[in-house]
Amino acid sequence: MPGARVTFLMRLLLMLFMACTLSFSGLAGAQSSPGSNDLPDIGSGADATLTLSDEYQIGRMIVRDLREQGQILDDPEVNDYLQAIGSRIAAQAQEGGQRFQFFLVKDPAINAFALPGGFIGINQGLFTATANEAQLASVLAHEIAHVTQRHIARSIRAQGRQSLASAAAILAAILIGATTGSPDMAQAGIAIAQGAAVQQRINFTRSNEYEADRIGISFLASAGFDPYAMSDFFSTIGRRAGLSGSVEVPEFLRTHPVTSNRIAESRDRAAQIPVAIRTESLSYALVRERARVVASPSDSDLRPYYAALAESRPLNTAQRYGQALARMRAGENDAAASTLVEISAGRPGVPMLESALGQALLAAGRSSDSMQVFERALAVAPRNVPLSLRQAEALLRLGKAREAHTLLLDLFNNVPPTPEQIRFTAFAASSAGDTGDAYYYMSEYHIGTGDLPLAVKQLELALEAPDLTSVQRARFEARQKEIREVLAQSGRRRDRRAADTM
Repeated sequence: MPGARVTFLMRLLLMLFMACTLSFSGLAGAQSSPGSNDLPDIGSGADATLTLSDEYQIGRMIVRDLREQGQILDDPEVNDYLQAIGSRIAAQAQEGGQRFQFFLVKDPAINAFALPGGFIGINQGLFTATANEAQLASVLAHEIAHVTQRHIARSIRAQGRQSLASAAAILAAILIGATTGSPDMAQAGIAIAQGAAVQQRINFTRSNEYEADRIGISFLASAGFDPYAMSDFFSTIGRRAGLSGSVEVPEFLRTHPVTSNRIAESRDRAAQIPVAIRTESLSYALVRERARVVASPSDSDLRPYYAALAESRPLNTAQRYGQALARMRAGENDAAASTLVEISAGRPGVPMLESALGQALLAAGRSSDSMQVFERALAVAPRNVPLSLRQAEALLRLGKAREAHTLLLDLFNNVPPTPEQIRFTAFAASSAGDTGDAYYYMSEYHIGTGDLPLAVKQLELALEAPDLTSVQRARFEARQKEIREVLAQSGRRRDRRAADTM
């Protein structure tokens, strides 16, 4: 039936065209919806080149979406630690133009990932699965290497070439099937072509993983961590999956497939690198327990977990800290404060312990004692970001919004804030009645998350606020002009791209 074969051919050609269109322009279409900011026109992955700025814009929007979905943990103590250890490793990369941001994802699955632009996510499940700081650092080093080697941009280009090759092979198979009248031959040809394309993608991914291992281990050792930690962690989670008897493979092993050869190569590489290993920080153990508690679902109760641990052996400092956090979550604030007083006495001057103690005392109704703890701790660690944020939270709860606003202004005039910290400052300013500043801070928040049109609207509201000083007005107008110029440039680039495609 020639007519039927022609119809079959046309349908398959249409499907092929749609598949090619999606593979070549899907990223650009998905990321350039109306109202979005000026993301790069990726176009065909075969000839596109993503700049570092392009990658950063894409990654920032993905992170914004994750945050809006409630997937990212915005916890000052956890964020401060991850950024500190991640920056220590990234400093070894000698990539002056590359920015890195590290964040914790509220997901119990064992996984980590690198997004375009140097945004690196670590799942709660992976953090708590690590046995020491070096193992956590090894995962960060591996993901940093993915970024410095531009694996994402390279994958996009490789995917474009593979799609072209596989599309040609599939089209040839369709034509053979149509001309010979053998649908089976066409289906076999399509299967072979698709299989070859999949194998190419697997090989490309494997080469990326090996390269990230090799480079990541050098970063790890240069930062003063045990270079064997990477292979140790891979082995540990591999054994854990095997010993569990479950068919469910940890997500990290699916996205970062581990083989005995890969582990052996990592060990061989580590053996060739001399390193002076630094002493592990107490912060790692404390933050691991903090992540276990604060990144768990809001209705979870980890008190039984720590009680079970205490039955077999006395809890160490970090575990007692985690237990105190679990008690605070359950409303047992006096018990939590009592535990934290004991821990802090044994480990004086540790900001994370002092911060938790101040929070517990405030929750227990002991506001004066809470303020004394924060003031004492900040005298030892001036402008410590988590401590300052926690004191500002306490001041807001006590109705001292203007003091909170002043504290945050002093902090962020000296330490670059994250978008969430800017938003918190805006809330403090609004609570203090500083309306103009509140809108201005919200504009900065939207700049940080990549929403420039909304940033302009916030500045318009800021300029309408009553009682603005001449200095405030000049600052707001200058920022508004700057953003509008960027938006105008983005519009001109879009127009040029549109003209080029006509």
